Amino acid sequence: MRPITQRRLANFRANRRGWWSMWVFLLLFLCCLFAELIANDRPLLARVEDRWFFPVAVEYAESDIIEDGFPTAAMWHDPALREEIAAKGGWVLWPPLPYRYDTIIRDLGQPAPSPPSWKNPLGTDDQARDVLARVIYGFRVSVLFGFALTIASSVIGVAAGAVQGYYGGWVDLGFQRFIEIWSGMPQLFLLIILASVIEPGFWTLLLFLLLFSWMSLTGVVRAEFLRGRNLDYVRAAKALGVSDTRVMWRHILPNAMVATLTFLPFLLSGSVTILASLDFLGFGLPPGSPSLGELVSQGKNNLQAPWLGITAFVVLGGVLTLLIFVGEAVRDAFDPRKLPGGAR
Repeated sequence: MRPITQRRLANFRANRRGWWSMWVFLLLFLCCLFAELIANDRPLLARVEDRWFFPVAVEYAESDIIEDGFPTAAMWHDPALREEIAAKGGWVLWPPLPYRYDTIIRDLGQPAPSPPSWKNPLGTDDQARDVLARVIYGFRVSVLFGFALTIASSVIGVAAGAVQGYYGGWVDLGFQRFIEIWSGMPQLFLLIILASVIEPGFWTLLLFLLLFSWMSLTGVVRAEFLRGRNLDYVRAAKALGVSDTRVMWRHILPNAMVATLTFLPFLLSGSVTILASLDFLGFGLPPGSPSLGELVSQGKNNLQAPWLGITAFVVLGGVLTLLIFVGEAVRDAFDPRKLPGGAR
């Protein structure tokens, strides 16, 4: 490991708030990544009459489990089916939360939304769906969407900024005029028009937002390439006949990536916020999808159920706070004025 990398890692660890925020975020993300094993309305494992079943991965018909069952998909929450399994000496292993994000709970005993209880730790929403299950699945969707949008927009933005800064002249001028015009497009109005034509989905929203989000890093990378193209080692490489692509990739891009990596955690938090905002306005994921923005909308529409708004605020605020703390630690790691350990 190079000394400069060791110094950056030492500076990152020295920011204890960012260091622990990174591990907390990774732990939450890994847990939610396997949401089907934590919150599901189908058992993880079942054994009936010396036969093994894996309902979490395979959908069984009721007739596959008991001889006189119906040839339709098994409803594992059905009391009659559970009594039949128990009568045959079978057993069922449920996940910690026996509900999916779209499971309608029919035995609440009171009108939905119901308050938190041992059965539903965060209560239910106005459609009798478990809030904790929707938070787990919604967190996974939001973070995966944020990662996909951040990575894709970073690749395009870095490439565009590199071409601008390296070649300069009319190429740079033309790109800048295009960016000025393109960034002035009314994104929300275009999204409303798009939603009236097709139903927005995960990939549709990702492609639409990618059309505008790639410009966030272009200015930073362009400035680094404008500065780096006139350095002595770059001019020497060009004099030796090294191709433009290799000069950009090998000699200038590593320096430009320092500023780029500093912005990535903030871009990720912005991507999560964009998806939540669109879901809150009704132009995001299809109705019924697990979404943090939809949970915010539930809290607004059901003021008599404060646990919905409080849950949405805590989850969104906590995720964005963790990402901001990680971004501050990354900024300190790449700060050349900081000595190893965080001292200046």
